[in-house]
This record gives sequence, C-alpha cells and structure tokens, in this order.
Amino acid sequence: MNRFVIRVLLPSVLAFSVLPAAQAQQEATGAGASFPAPLYARWAADYHKATGVKINYQSVGSGAGLRQIEARTVDFGASDAPLSDEELKKKGLVQFPTVIGGIVPVVNVQGVQPGQLRLSGQVLGDIYLGRITRWNDEAIRALNPGLALPDAAIAPVRRADGSGTTFGFTNYLSKVNAQWKAQVGEGTAVNWPLGAGGKGNEGVAAFVARLPNSIGYVEYAYVKQNRLAHVQLQNASGNFVSPSDESFKAAAAGADWERSFHQILTHQGGKDAWPITSATFILMQSAQDRPVQAATALRFFEWAYQSGDATAASLDYVPMPAGVKDVIRKSWSGIRDTAGQPLALR
Repeated sequence: MNRFVIRVLLPSVLAFSVLPAAQAQQEATGAGASFPAPLYARWAADYHKATGVKINYQSVGSGAGLRQIEARTVDFGASDAPLSDEELKKKGLVQFPTVIGGIVPVVNVQGVQPGQLRLSGQVLGDIYLGRITRWNDEAIRALNPGLALPDAAIAPVRRADGSGTTFGFTNYLSKVNAQWKAQVGEGTAVNWPLGAGGKGNEGVAAFVARLPNSIGYVEYAYVKQNRLAHVQLQNASGNFVSPSDESFKAAAAGADWERSFHQILTHQGGKDAWPITSATFILMQSAQDRPVQAATALRFFEWAYQSGDATAASLDYVPMPAGVKDVIRKSWSGIRDTAGQPLALR
C-alpha cells in the first residue's frame, strides 16, 4: 500500500485544559512524507485510545505534501526536505521537525546478510549512475574482501514520486560523488540515469524485497518492517557504520536548531555518524483560515512530543531533544489566525 490513513481521537495533554465538547469533535488533516508514516500511524493509534478528535494523515510523498499545504487542501504537510527560511517566508509557511531518522541503502543479493555488504558513497553513486553494473565489480569487491558476490547485474530501485527521502539520498550522493553532482544533482525529484521506480518508501521496499540482485534506499523503519538487508556505509570520518539510533544521533549532534530549522544532516563528521541522516518536518500555513483545525494539529504534535518518544524509539526514529522541543513550541507563535492572533492552544 502507498498510504497510511490515520483516524484518531485527540486527548487533552499536559499543560492544556480539557477541550470543550464542540472543539473535541474537530479534526485535522495532513499529507506528505512516507519517511515518518509508520511513526505517525503508531502515534495516531495511541492517540485514538485516549481522546475524541480525528487526525487524518496520508502518506503521499514529500512533494505532494508540499503541494497540498501550499494549496491549503490539508491542515499540515509533511516533508523530509526542509525549506530554507527564505522559501518559507515567500510561501507563507512555517516548518518544524518531529523526529530524526536514517535513509538506508538495502539490497536483495543471495547469500548477503544484513550488515555484511560495505559500500562507500563513491561506489553507491557509481551504481546509480550505471558506471558499476555487476555485483562482483572490482570496486565493490575491494570494499568487501572475503564476501562472496555473484556475477550478476545490479538492479537499482529508486523513488518514482517526489520524495524527501530522495532529497536526502541525492544530497548525500552530491557531496560524495563528483560525477553524480555534475550529472544529476539533488532534489526531491531528479532525472535518474537508470533504475526501476517505486512509489513511496513502501513501494521501494516492496520492489527490493521481490527483485533479486536489487539495491534501493528507504527510511530505516521500512528496513525493519520488511526484513531487508541493509548495508554498512562509509562515513565522512572513513569508518564503516551501520544504521542505528546512536549513529543517527551522532549525525545530528552538530545541528543548530535554535538558529534555524533548515538543517541538513547528511555526510556529517563524527566517527559514529550515519552518512544519510535526516530530520522530517511538518509544514503549516503561517496565516490560518482554519484556525480550529490548525490548533487541533498542533495539540496532536504537542502530545507526540510529550508522550510519543518511546514509540518513536521503538521504530528506530530519534526523538527531538527536550531543548529543541522548547524551541519548536516557541516557533508556533508564528502561526496565527487571519486576524493576526496566535492560535488558542489552551
């Protein structure tokens, strides 16, 4: 399936008073990134057990999420590709991060177990450029002495839709492979030199799972859900690392969230940093013509920040630090109704 549709009941949360009956029946709608969709589904299910307001979220990709929030067809959009402060101002949007996760290359090669195959950014980019076409290529064998690799054609899989996961992946490749940067570059959608396209992280994971000798890239929760074989990836310090909560935290350690929420976490320094780490973001209109629904959405995310960290960690996402959550809450004062008044969250 390519989408999660979430219907939940929203509780009152710590620091908020009990909602009036009329307000308790409101709902909010969001759409966008598939990267955080497993987490948003779980958060929503937990929320459903405690309250009476519906939150609906559709996993349609970051590109579609941005288009829908700009068109005001949803109350919040979701994207893994952060907008710059200048872009946000121009579009009349605000953004804030919810969690941090990892974009992970995965393979379906007979005899190769999770974490066995080592790749560098240079080699990964050359595979997606079509410069390395077989699994027993000398460049791959040099990184994997002693690992039996077949003389088989590599089948690259990539996203077919506009995707923040693709932004993180191509941003990383542009930093570590000069030919990739010159020929393809970075973006939520790029002119892929080759590869079969899957819609959403769900589609790429399903494609890799059923296609022998394939390689793809998905958010780490999809690796676990689909029991895919992840690779070890060489980071900026030259170390081969595996995806994990700790390696995602290491990559995010230097982010300056107080300066700006426009933080790109790929190819960060640190011996334990996962090279393709990304935050995922919520986008909302700064001037709200549906302030009740917007306030409903913000109450949901406030609940998630207070009550959802354990769930996030169980799905291998990294919760935002407490200090960053305080910065996020302060940023919500920039979301106002059409009269210019801050939304009433209490």
